[in-house]
Amino acid sequence: MTLARHLLAHPRTPDLGTAALVQIAVSFPWLIPRSPDQAPATLAAYGLTTLTVLPLVWRRRAPLSVLLAVLCAQGLYGLAVDGPGQTLPYTSMVALYSVAALTPGPHRQVAGTLTMAVAVVSVVWRGRDDWLRELMFTLVVFCASYVFGRLTRTRQAYTRAVEERAAELERANRIEAEQAAARERARIAREMHDVLSHAVSIMIVQAEAGPVAVRTAPERAEAAFDAISETGREAMTQLRGMLGVLRDTPDGSPAPLAPQPGIEELPGLAERVGHNGPQVSHFSTGHPRPLSPALGATAYRIVQEALTNVVKHAGAQQVTVQLHYGDGQLTITVTDDGRGPATAPGAGHGLIGVRERAAAHDGSATAGPGPGGRGFRLTAVLVTSPSEVGS
Repeated sequence: MTLARHLLAHPRTPDLGTAALVQIAVSFPWLIPRSPDQAPATLAAYGLTTLTVLPLVWRRRAPLSVLLAVLCAQGLYGLAVDGPGQTLPYTSMVALYSVAALTPGPHRQVAGTLTMAVAVVSVVWRGRDDWLRELMFTLVVFCASYVFGRLTRTRQAYTRAVEERAAELERANRIEAEQAAARERARIAREMHDVLSHAVSIMIVQAEAGPVAVRTAPERAEAAFDAISETGREAMTQLRGMLGVLRDTPDGSPAPLAPQPGIEELPGLAERVGHNGPQVSHFSTGHPRPLSPALGATAYRIVQEALTNVVKHAGAQQVTVQLHYGDGQLTITVTDDGRGPATAPGAGHGLIGVRERAAAHDGSATAGPGPGGRGFRLTAVLVTSPSEVGS
């Protein structure tokens, strides 16, 4: 079985099979009894007939050379022996078909013209009474072989084009999937940055204030430690929610995910930041209305990043968070009375993330000095969908 599979997989096997079938076809005149007035079926004639078939073994490797060899062998058969004729010019048909299917245009046209010329000379030279009918039949047979070869080449070209197109689509789908995965990794990285940066900053502020409060106001120390634990627990909850998409539970089911924080959780965020930190005031103007989960989470993260930068860099005492619900947009403004942008170079990466989040909702974000050149102001504009536009 292994030897048989090896032989079937060999590239020369189809050509050997074709030559064998043609050899069987041209052998029938030697197997059928002949009348005395017909040409004898000698072994020499059969050997020359086999010689016309043998070049077909190389028909796909050198189709033009095979066609010339077949035509020469057939000419030698007609000149050297007066043996049995063939019902059809099998070897010439296969050779011409191979040329039409496998060779480029100029070579193919020259070979086709040469074959037709040889066919005309051969028929006329034999000088039979019905030579005209035989010539028409021979030309029709050769034309059919040539046309069939061209159709085969066209079908193969179409098949290759379809396969290349399918491979291109597969590559495009793979690239798109990789880009989607990269975007998702970038999103998770931004979320982790916001969560960890905010939580760690708040915990540091509370921890630094704790020893002072222990000596001067023990009740404030207790509140600071409570704020540290609450901030840590919230950070862990949000991290589990984000990283849960990257793993499954032991039984194979998706891990339970906590919802992303929304706009309604901003008061709690402001309260946590205000523990032993800058005093945070939060209010809304315009016509407050429900927002989509994605837009609400973006607004929350922008405010969270702004407050984190205030705690880490501004040294502010007062922070104001304002949400203005306008016509088709939500404007977020975070203003502090700290040292201002000139002394807060570390806030650059966070502001880049804020701009990216705003751009994801067709919005924008700007940052600069606060009113009168004092402090720092961050303004982000998010475009709301039609369903989120209130009256």
